[in-house]
Amino acid sequence: MKSKTKLLILSLAALSITFSSCKKELGCMDVNAMTYNPEAQKDDFSCVYSHNLAQGIWNINPDCEELSVLGQTIALDEQLPDSINIQGEGNTTLFIDIDGTEVTGEIDFSGIITVDEQTISIDPGLGVPLDVLIVGDGAVYLDSTGVMNLTYTFTLPSPLDLLGTQSIDCAITLSK
Repeated sequence: MKSKTKLLILSLAALSITFSSCKKELGCMDVNAMTYNPEAQKDDFSCVYSHNLAQGIWNINPDCEELSVLGQTIALDEQLPDSINIQGEGNTTLFIDIDGTEVTGEIDFSGIITVDEQTISIDPGLGVPLDVLIVGDGAVYLDSTGVMNLTYTFTLPSPLDLLGTQSIDCAITLSK
């Protein structure tokens, strides 16, 4: 009878060790998500995707270089809105609406944004719309913040075109 009790106790102990060691690591199992956990053995539906995170209304805080033209300072910071709207298409394409002007960008799975060179029309504070070449990069982060670094390049209208091509760099902080 004692041997049966010992056998029963040993069996229960072995069984409890077996079940306790089967606990699986929870996490996001999608390699395309920003929150991918390579240790995860069971999906807990915690995946966050950069393309989805990037979309929506973002408050912006621009820090742009100023341009001096014939003694007049043009501050692009004052020309930019307080917020931008980002929409998406597919898994990587972004449409960034900057006060009615649409800039196209791409975002990778880790949240890195690339704005390839493109021409837009804006008024940098001269009262005349200019064709502006824009290019840049940036990132969005899991805490709903981000950054954009954009370079605006343009030629001033005549007779100011004698001043040559101008370029303004903007570092923009994003927050939701």
